[in-house]
Amino acid sequence: MIRNGPKLNAFCRKLIEREDITHKQALAIYEALHKEAVSLGAINSGNILDGLEVDLRIARAVNGLAT
Repeated sequence: MIRNGPKLNAFCRKLIEREDITHKQALAIYEALHKEAVSLGAINSGNILDGLEVDLRIARAVNGLAT
């Protein structure tokens, strides 16, 4: 549980400012992470959005936002 949200947000903002990477570098990192997730079977590269609706319903129910 996060007890001090504003302090965490300030930390994240400072971290992002210090990590000066280009769009090309960020894309390379994303592609490497995606490839690893596919190789581990965590996601299916065919359609990454499969099952998203179920995940959203579960998240809403857990957070008390079910409609």
